[in-house]
Amino acid sequence: MSESSKNAVRYITVGVDGSPSSDEALRWAVREAELTGDVVKAVIAWQFPVLLGGYGWAPVVVDDADFSSLAEKVLAESVAKAVRAGSPARVEQHVVEGYPPQVLLDAAAGSDLLVVGSRGHGTFTDALIGSVSQHCAHHAKCPVVIVRGHHDPDEPPSTT
Repeated sequence: MSESSKNAVRYITVGVDGSPSSDEALRWAVREAELTGDVVKAVIAWQFPVLLGGYGWAPVVVDDADFSSLAEKVLAESVAKAVRAGSPARVEQHVVEGYPPQVLLDAAAGSDLLVVGSRGHGTFTDALIGSVSQHCAHHAKCPVVIVRGHHDPDEPPSTT
């Protein structure tokens, strides 16, 4: 291995949306970064919600809320929960407007790993992955880790 490749910064991009599954994915990425010295790029995507209403199903855009600030708050809270005091992991926080699967794929360009959560909701559906996870798994240019959520912080997470 050349000296320059030993000193290259490696990135782990992780999708965050405030769900328990994405919080678990972020914890997984932070633990991996603690072991490898990689930098975690925690990314949250947001969009203006479009509602159908009025005459003839014309779209109505709701823009009276500051969705960017709300997303920033969700991301900061998730990072605060995932990074233990004294952790050597470096976490960059990115709030991006756009379609979540594409935002994650764009953010992961040049990354060494993309980590996303799975959104299983019960016994059978625990084996399934959500649409964002599935889209990323099929289209990412780097390896993808899909982390299934769990509730025991002392037990290591299962990955799919």
